[in-house]
Amino acid sequence: MTGPDGPRRASGSDGGDFRPAGGGSDLAREEEERAVEQALALVGGTTLRPGRGRDIPGTPGTPGTPRASGASGGDLSSGPSGSPGNDRRGSSGPTGNGPDQSASTDSAPVGGSPGGNGPSAGGPSGGARASAQASGSDQRPRPGRSSSEAPAPNAEPATPKAPPLSWDRARAVATRAGRTGPPATIRLPLDRALGHVLAEPLGALTDLPSFDTSAMDGWAVAGPGPWAYEAGAGLLAGRGPDSPLPDGTAVRIATGARVPPDTTAVIRSEHAHPDEAKGLLHARRSVVTGQDIRPRGQECRSGEQLVPAGTVVTPAVLGLAAAAGYDALPAVPRPRVDILVLGDELLAAGLPHDGLIRDALGPMLGPWLRALGAEVAGPVRLGDDAGALRDALASSDADLIVTTGGTASGPVDHVHPVLDALGAELLVDGVAVRPGHPMLLARLPAPGQMKGQAEGPYLVGLPGNPLAAVSGLLTLAEPLLAGVAGRPAQDAYRALVHAEVHGHPHDTRLVPVVHRAGRAGGRDHVAPLRYNGPAMLRGIAAADGLAVVPPGGVRSGTEVEILDLPWAPATPWTEGCFT
Repeated sequence: MTGPDGPRRASGSDGGDFRPAGGGSDLAREEEERAVEQALALVGGTTLRPGRGRDIPGTPGTPGTPRASGASGGDLSSGPSGSPGNDRRGSSGPTGNGPDQSASTDSAPVGGSPGGNGPSAGGPSGGARASAQASGSDQRPRPGRSSSEAPAPNAEPATPKAPPLSWDRARAVATRAGRTGPPATIRLPLDRALGHVLAEPLGALTDLPSFDTSAMDGWAVAGPGPWAYEAGAGLLAGRGPDSPLPDGTAVRIATGARVPPDTTAVIRSEHAHPDEAKGLLHARRSVVTGQDIRPRGQECRSGEQLVPAGTVVTPAVLGLAAAAGYDALPAVPRPRVDILVLGDELLAAGLPHDGLIRDALGPMLGPWLRALGAEVAGPVRLGDDAGALRDALASSDADLIVTTGGTASGPVDHVHPVLDALGAELLVDGVAVRPGHPMLLARLPAPGQMKGQAEGPYLVGLPGNPLAAVSGLLTLAEPLLAGVAGRPAQDAYRALVHAEVHGHPHDTRLVPVVHRAGRAGGRDHVAPLRYNGPAMLRGIAAADGLAVVPPGGVRSGTEVEILDLPWAPATPWTEGCFT
């Protein structure tokens, strides 16, 4: 490679700059110093951080323009705010303090799209971008021409992409988005309400029990014994007595039967001795007033709240509602979700071959979203077709659209351009989490409307790698769906982790873990699982949760926040090949 001052050599993987092979002339050094000073002045005197590359002069085609080089020769410099450029392709975290030191990325590495905000091979650096703004020109490559052609005069200056949100903040945004309005209410008969969320508190329509009942099979007695009785079937459930029970008398009674007025107690059959010859009943144990009688209203009084709004209707809730007199329940409609699978490289069946891979997300997302309480249509495979994606988004009547892949800035990553063309509002555009940082959350306008008018469905864009997509589900889709479905926010809980867990230098990590029971009086804890790379599902398949690991990692014995999976087992897994 040859520059104005002589031959240059490319830096190594440490992110060093291009430098002349020899000492260089005084003129070259002066030009370099002037270029650095100009670039620093334009960015407020902020220096580039170690490991991100350095400002250099003499980039071919732009003499004297500062440029930073990374290991691949791509632009790794900071923008005017000191934050990194586009984080959609596996570049650094939100703080811009260093390169991504993780061993893997969340989406397949692809070249930056022309005119994008993120880094691309041979694209202008933060310093070059600042110089272009100062001169009133935009030096970014445009579609249809090479980056070496002259830029269009009076072009709009580049707008630096905002740094990705922190993981906590991104989840908070998704939670608030799901609760922007009161949930709709429908009334469902009991046989259709299972799995829905109660839109209103469930109040008792009657006392439970609604009359005094016998808690055991035995004898209802009045006054002190022994008690006279008459042979016969006695009192059965569903057949209430018409008259009070006189003192000194007893009558057989079945569990659940209405207790006669003036009854003192119920004596269990095994604690009573009937003397058939004399017609007298004797108690084998002392009798306490009110024993084995369920008094009216023991469980609840009419109008008392049984369960709050936001409760998921389980079989037990159905039983309680029926006992309290309900024939139908006020429920929130299940959120409707469309799944759009993007990528020409995906196979729906058979073994991977010839560079094609199996689609893991299509079979996984539907059941996962149903476990979160959504009503999910079958996945629609669109490939890498921007027109088909736009048509699908514009025509959807779902509450949420989930896309897989295409959230980065490569030549076939169409999600961002299509959202922009439709006038969507980006609520989250990248999250400082590994895996899954290119995820996004957007709000589409209603079909036929423009931005700022009626609101359409939400869209959660998931990265294409499977575990990165799981990260996006738990970070954005789960809290959003909880809000739309009217569920209360889940209380976060923490657990000890019994291993050192390495972290990303700047981003949160989500690591599959399994719960372990404490041994010899020790506390229960979680253990991290292997196979936790962005493209791997082997670890999450054995997990019952994800540990939220802060930047820098944690030591063994540290408490970490845990995100449970919807089907987390009730008992810990045994040690196996996944740990």
